[in-house]
Amino acid sequence: MTMFRISISALLSAAAVNFAYAQSEMDELLTQGEELYFQQVSCWVCHGDDAAGRVGPSIQYGPTPKQIQEQLDSNPQMAVIVSELNPDADDLVALSTYLSSLGGVAISDEQTGIWRTELAAYIEATQDNTEYLITERDRLILEIMSFDSVMEDWQKRSKDGPLKRTYPSRIVAEYDPGEQIFFPEPGKTYFYENTGVSASIGVTPENPIRTNQVVVGDATTREVLVSKLIPQDMRGAMHTTVLSPDGRYVYMVGPPAASGIGGPEAGGAPAGLRGSATLLKIDALTLQPIKQITVGGRLHHGQIFQDRYLLLDTFVAEPDGLNVFLYDPETDEVVGGVNARDLGGINYTAFTDNEFIYILMMPPPIEGLPRDGAHDLIVGSNTALRPYWVAKLDPETWEVVDEYPHKGYRGDWIVIDSNSEHIYVPTASSAVSKISTETGETLWSSPTGVGPYAATLNADESELWVTNKGESSGQIGRTITVLDANNGRGLATLFSGYKSDHVLLAPNGKEIWASSMGDGSLYVFDAESREQLDVIPMPNYGEPHGLVWVKYDEEGQALVVRDQGGFHNGINPAAGVPLLD
Repeated sequence: MTMFRISISALLSAAAVNFAYAQSEMDELLTQGEELYFQQVSCWVCHGDDAAGRVGPSIQYGPTPKQIQEQLDSNPQMAVIVSELNPDADDLVALSTYLSSLGGVAISDEQTGIWRTELAAYIEATQDNTEYLITERDRLILEIMSFDSVMEDWQKRSKDGPLKRTYPSRIVAEYDPGEQIFFPEPGKTYFYENTGVSASIGVTPENPIRTNQVVVGDATTREVLVSKLIPQDMRGAMHTTVLSPDGRYVYMVGPPAASGIGGPEAGGAPAGLRGSATLLKIDALTLQPIKQITVGGRLHHGQIFQDRYLLLDTFVAEPDGLNVFLYDPETDEVVGGVNARDLGGINYTAFTDNEFIYILMMPPPIEGLPRDGAHDLIVGSNTALRPYWVAKLDPETWEVVDEYPHKGYRGDWIVIDSNSEHIYVPTASSAVSKISTETGETLWSSPTGVGPYAATLNADESELWVTNKGESSGQIGRTITVLDANNGRGLATLFSGYKSDHVLLAPNGKEIWASSMGDGSLYVFDAESREQLDVIPMPNYGEPHGLVWVKYDEEGQALVVRDQGGFHNGINPAAGVPLLD
């Protein structure tokens, strides 16, 4: 394991000095020890806030610097302290002084001198003078091993200047909306859910899922009210639920434009992840497609932008298409967007705070097709990977105004706090980071469960909930990790559905909903008690992706109040404006 060593000469020299601390200096030692104890990754994580023990034993008795050093050298669970805290002799003396104070023992300057002498003697006696082989490759990796090296030599990946591109969207076909089957009541709130065909738990050859569907339910009673399967020849690989701001239309991925509806390829497989596809516009009351539209790529995720447009991103774009773009649901036209090549890499998905667009970026392929960095890391096929980052785009000028390299590989989601001061980025390599949008500094980075995907803040933004889907790992995750949003400390692990990917705070500010791809259900939790309140099975074992809440006012007018990207139309629990049913 990794170990550290303090300079022996410095210790011996220090031990020979008469350490006559004034009371103020002893107070400084206590303060220093307390600060070290409560750093982001430090002793409190395992031993508790009062050092009485958590997953580690009680250390209120006040271990000496020598005893702490022995643990740093021999205990594998202390490796994280070595790498993150890397305490020197003064740090160890301060820690021992603070821990002794918790046990009611006051430390004298004479005692600190004894401690230093003992520590120096221990290090001299255990000094390892073995010479190890260090290869040229070892030296190269040591140079880039720290994330600090990424920040030190970061160069802007995107092109300079306006990057706006346009795409002439085209209506491939139009259809009769059919008969109304959903009859909303004024004053009520409903949820919409698009489901796909890839749920794996509870699905047998006797009841295969053959096409996508739109599901509508009562957001208060959590009952599914109505659902509608779309024609099989219109299905596509589902990944999102998105509605127009006025709640009139639902959008989902459709078949490739080349096939047409009822054409020679109709009824076959949906468009693959690397193939282009159309966009289906669906009537929110009849739940039937009314238009099939080319948008220059295959829809991945979508959300409302400024209560007017849709921000859509694609898995793949056509040669003249866009990877991230704004779409006008009134005119069915692409307003403008960007191609990921101009951003310097490959996009994964995009989010917005209704002012800027934040795009998760992956490094471009050097040879062959791009690989999933998280997967390569997990299976051990790569030991040194290029960094991933977030591009911050101003849609007024279509320029990249900032780039945020983030820890981990294959960022999957972005949570933006209500003041746009911080973003949270879960990565498939099983960690999540909090980044300052002003400085780009990573404020903390904490482990999660296996293959995290989405995340959401609770109403007062004190907690971050992260779904552990098993993304990129080949495993089937079934938990949600709850972290302290201030410092990244783990607070709870909750059981959820298999392969839960999207997770959202409900507009009432009291519930957190997660969509389970694996077992085709929605899981509802109490945001305060973290108790599981309900499980809502999707009709036909549909595979749910995303969630949208629609509120009907007393005049029967619909407004989207919550979707994948955030809260809309005046609703924002973080600002003290929850939806009141």
